[in-house]
Amino acid sequence: MSLNPMQVDLSARTLENAVDAVVPELSVVIPCLNEAETIHACIDTVQRVFRELAISGEIIVADNGSVDGSPDIASRMGARVIRVKNKGYGNALQSGIGIARGRYVITGDADGSHDFGQIPEFLAKLREGYDVVIGNRFHGKIHAGAMPPLHRYVGTPLLTQLGKLLFHSPCGDQQCGFRGFSRKAFSRMSLRAPGMEFASEMVLKAACLRLRIAELPTTHFPSGRRGPRHLRTWRDGWRHLRLMLLHSPRWLFFYPGLTLVVAGMGTGAWLLPGPKIFRGITFDIHTLLYAGTAVLLGFQALTFAAFSKLYAIREGLLPDDTRIEQLLRAVSLEVGLVVGGVLAALGLALSIYALGRYSAAHFGTLDPVKTMRLVIPAAVSLALGGQTVLSSFLLSLLLLPPMPERWVAKELPHDDLEHEIAPSVSTAD
Repeated sequence: MSLNPMQVDLSARTLENAVDAVVPELSVVIPCLNEAETIHACIDTVQRVFRELAISGEIIVADNGSVDGSPDIASRMGARVIRVKNKGYGNALQSGIGIARGRYVITGDADGSHDFGQIPEFLAKLREGYDVVIGNRFHGKIHAGAMPPLHRYVGTPLLTQLGKLLFHSPCGDQQCGFRGFSRKAFSRMSLRAPGMEFASEMVLKAACLRLRIAELPTTHFPSGRRGPRHLRTWRDGWRHLRLMLLHSPRWLFFYPGLTLVVAGMGTGAWLLPGPKIFRGITFDIHTLLYAGTAVLLGFQALTFAAFSKLYAIREGLLPDDTRIEQLLRAVSLEVGLVVGGVLAALGLALSIYALGRYSAAHFGTLDPVKTMRLVIPAAVSLALGGQTVLSSFLLSLLLLPPMPERWVAKELPHDDLEHEIAPSVSTAD
C-alpha cells in the first residue's frame, strides 16, 4: 500500500506535533546539596508557575550528595532527580542540564534565595531571542542577611568588573545563579568548570561568543538552609579569578610580557652608552642587568601568550580568532630558526668581542662598568636566540594536525551520574 504526498505530509505533521507535545519548552534545573528545609518550597513555586501560565516544563533536581533526604522530597513532588557523583556546583549543573529536554533551561539554587516566581520574566526574554538571561541582584533587591558584606561590596563587584575589563561582559552581577539560556547556546559555550566558578565561565564565554545577553533585576532572599554556606569566600573567589585569568591569555601573558620587553629594552638603550643620573640617583650596570632580565622574562610571557591562546582555541575554551590564524600562517619553524640563529650569533659575536678586550688586557683586572655593558647584552641575545629556537619547535608540535579518529583507541565515557530516581513527568496541566 502506497501513500500519496498529501498523506505523507499529514503523517509528518502529526509526528512533529506529537514530538512537540512530549518535549517540554522549559527545563528548570536546581542543584541540591542538603536542602531539605527549602527544596519543597522551591519545587512547589515552580510547579505553581507552570500551572498558572500553562508552561510545558519539567523540573530537574541534580543532587550532589545530600544526606538529609532532599532527593526523596524532590522525587515525591514529581521532579526528576539525578544523583551526581562528581562533587561541585558546576558538575551538578552540567549533569542536570545535560539530561534536560526543554528548549530553554533556567537554573536556580535550592536554598530559597531565589524567587522562582520570576521564571516567566526569564522565559519571556528567552522567547524574544536572547541566548542568555542573567539575574542581577544589585538592580533588584537584596534582603538583609542574604549576602555577606564582603561578597556584596567587594568580592562580587570586583569579579564582575574584572569580567567587564577582560571579556567586555555586559553583566552587572556575574555570580548570580538565577539565570536562563537556550540549550543551543549552552551547547556552543562548551562549559566545563566543576565548581562555583561555573557561573563566571558561562558569562565570559557567552561574551566571547557574542551571544545575545540580557539582564533581569531579581530579588535575593536569605538562605533558608540551617547549615553552613556552600560558598567559601576565599577559595571560591580565587577559583573565579583563576578561571578568568586562564581564559584571558592576553591579560595574563601578553600585556605583562609586552610591558616587560618594552620597559627592559628602553632602559637598556638608555644605559648602554654609560651611567645616567636622574634626580641625584645613579643608574648603572646593575640596573642594566635587571633590564636584560625583564626582556627575557617578557619574551617568555609573549610566547606563553601565543601557546595558551592556541591551546584555548583548540580545546574550545575560547572562540576562533582570525588574528591568531593569520599570525600562525606567517610564522613557521624555519622562520623561528632563522631569527633565533641571528640573535644567538649576535650574542656570540659580542661575547667574542668582550673576550678579545679581556685578552688585550692580558686577562688581568677589568673595569666592570665597561665590560658588563658588553657581557649583559651578549648574554641576553644568546638567551633570546635559544628561547626563539626552542619556542619555534614547541609551536610546530602544537600545530601538528590531530591524530585521525580511526587511530585513536576508543574508550567508554565516564558516567558521573548514578541513576534517575523519578521518571520523567510534566508539571504543566
